Amino acid sequence: MRGKGKIMRQVEILAPAGSFESMKAAVAAGADGVYIGGNRFGARAYAENLDQERMLEAIDYAHIHGVSLYMTVNTLMKEQELEELPDFLGPYYERGLDGVIVQDLGAVACIRRQFPDLPVHGSTQMTVTGVHGARVLASWGLTRVVTAREMSLEEIRRIHREVPIEIESFVHGALCYCYSGQCLMSSFIGGRSGNRGRCAQPCRLPYQADPGDTGGKGRDKDPYILSMKDLCTLDLLPDLLEAGICSLKIEGRMKSPRYTAGVVRIYRRYVDLCLDKGREGYRVDEADRRELLDLFDRGGFTEGYYRQHNGRDMIARKEKPRFRPANQELFDCIDRLYVETEKKETIEGRLTVKEGEETVLRLWKPGQSSDGEETVCVTGAPAQTARNQPASREQLEKQVRKTGNTPFVFGDLKVELEGQVFLPVQTVNELRREGLKQLEQSILAPYRRETAGAGVSRETGQAGKKEASGKTAPGLSVLLSDMTGLSRVLSVAEVGEVIMEADGTEPGQWRELADRCHGSGKNCVLAMPVIFRKQGETWFDRWFSLAEEAGFDGFLVRSLDEIGYLKGRNTGIPMYGDHHLYMFNSASGQMLRQLGCERTTLPLELNSRELEGLGGRGSDLIGYGLMPAMVSAQCVLRTVKGCTRIPRWLNMRDRTGKELPVRNHCRYCYNLIYNPSPLSLIDQGDRIRRLAPDQVRLQFTRETKEEVERITRAWVDMLFYDRAGENPAGDFTRGHFKRGVE
Repeated sequence: MRGKGKIMRQVEILAPAGSFESMKAAVAAGADGVYIGGNRFGARAYAENLDQERMLEAIDYAHIHGVSLYMTVNTLMKEQELEELPDFLGPYYERGLDGVIVQDLGAVACIRRQFPDLPVHGSTQMTVTGVHGARVLASWGLTRVVTAREMSLEEIRRIHREVPIEIESFVHGALCYCYSGQCLMSSFIGGRSGNRGRCAQPCRLPYQADPGDTGGKGRDKDPYILSMKDLCTLDLLPDLLEAGICSLKIEGRMKSPRYTAGVVRIYRRYVDLCLDKGREGYRVDEADRRELLDLFDRGGFTEGYYRQHNGRDMIARKEKPRFRPANQELFDCIDRLYVETEKKETIEGRLTVKEGEETVLRLWKPGQSSDGEETVCVTGAPAQTARNQPASREQLEKQVRKTGNTPFVFGDLKVELEGQVFLPVQTVNELRREGLKQLEQSILAPYRRETAGAGVSRETGQAGKKEASGKTAPGLSVLLSDMTGLSRVLSVAEVGEVIMEADGTEPGQWRELADRCHGSGKNCVLAMPVIFRKQGETWFDRWFSLAEEAGFDGFLVRSLDEIGYLKGRNTGIPMYGDHHLYMFNSASGQMLRQLGCERTTLPLELNSRELEGLGGRGSDLIGYGLMPAMVSAQCVLRTVKGCTRIPRWLNMRDRTGKELPVRNHCRYCYNLIYNPSPLSLIDQGDRIRRLAPDQVRLQFTRETKEEVERITRAWVDMLFYDRAGENPAGDFTRGHFKRGVE
């Protein structure tokens, strides 16, 4: 089944459900699995998520119909929330939940400890973009990785070849402009965090690229330059299955039951065709493609990133039409077949009625022996001798077939009748009701588990909280996107560490730059890319020996893939985790330390009070800098003008006139879109000292060397000499340091 070039025979069509009705519609249309959120911890806070009673009902409903049900627990969790997670999950675990989809590293640790036999799937929000990140997940015992939408078929094939983990990938629905899990734009703009399930979708709004940067192109015309077309992979299904994807994921938990059912039924048809006929017999009917567009059309479909890294043709560019003619005939058909009709499971049975003997009803599902272990057998009162009109086979069969609102319908039903018998209708009804009840229980019994967390401590990681370092002042670290301000930084004695972006320097310079830092009494750290994929891995493979020879004091890592890559190289150089790795609670920090991160960076979405339990030894706090709001495989410059393969800055203007700086990183081929105003916490000295981080980091991106020195010295005055002056950043923001996020 894993042979090269062969289509897998066990393939799951995984459907979204934002409501109980959508779940039922997905099951009716032929889904093999459904993913759905409970009333907490799901990345779609505005969907009709299920309360406990409804979720337990949904688990049973799915299992009666042979469908897997996975719960989304894919948000970042604050400390108190993580403590509450075991009690939240316990009832679903006991009921037979098939798995949880998780983003938070602390949640992974908690679930693996409390529910060791509950399958955990690494959410696409973890931003796993390759084999190294997948290997980290497998080492934690995760059974499945939900790949980043941006991954290519080649990268997915490599995971399939090298890592013993299931692969789940998106095949249809909305695409985010940003790598999932790395978007802070909605959070920065209005406090609605995508990492907390509350994304306001700012990428769907119009933006203008600065005409001075784009030669006048793109201004006022087709301004939806961040709005991705929806994904449709019907033509790619043979390639996806041969690549090793076992779960084909449809996006759409915010969409209607009709949409869910309509998309599932099309993919059911083509997956079955592919499995039956193979690549040679696989053809897509244009009518089916049009049907998918009738269900939802944002401006055409794209095949996504499976065959191309990015492209202008993947962007919708125009606003979604406010009105278009509805295919009412299609809608009525889908509603009739899947939304308004209850799916029934076909069962078989045998009723034995003999004069003077107990009445016996045996029930089983097709394919089982009527005398096998799966057979349900119930008995009733003995049949009496008929005084007048005896019962007939037809009458008894008609009465038994009345399954009503149960999940069953009879296929083959045999009635064995001997003698002139009388059997009260009430007796037949009671037999049927009890038999169907026991059959349902027998189907669900294998899913049930023992009491959650039996014999296991409910502690989630509080014991791993960091202790304050006891230092009167943290150290000062400076990150430079390029070497413009290096000389000025080296002249500031109080700066203890310089971090250099790997794509802001050339490998041949590394030794010289590190020596200059060491000569000034400062540590020198090399920052890895924000996204680490094949292009970055190839580049680092080529130059890694120069990094080791340079004598760097550490690597600043931004992804699980980079951690996996460096661990695989067995380098003795320390790793420091950046904020992209989301240490949102003490347990997640503990997980990162277990992976080898000697320091971690405090997250950008918690306020100072929430950060207090995470500060102390081994923590870094970003005190100043332009913060990336999005990191994308797309390129704004390529969309509005064309690919130049030359890194540069441009400005992108939103509807309010605010300018968002954009930088294309051509060495690794991704874009960073920054928040309009830099973060500056220089007036928060008392709160920073209370957090007691090891380091306060200043991040410089497009500042002049004079600005680099002025801002650095202002921070030196505040941190080391308690001289608070005017904030040197001009227009600035304190981010979430005071307000936090919901």
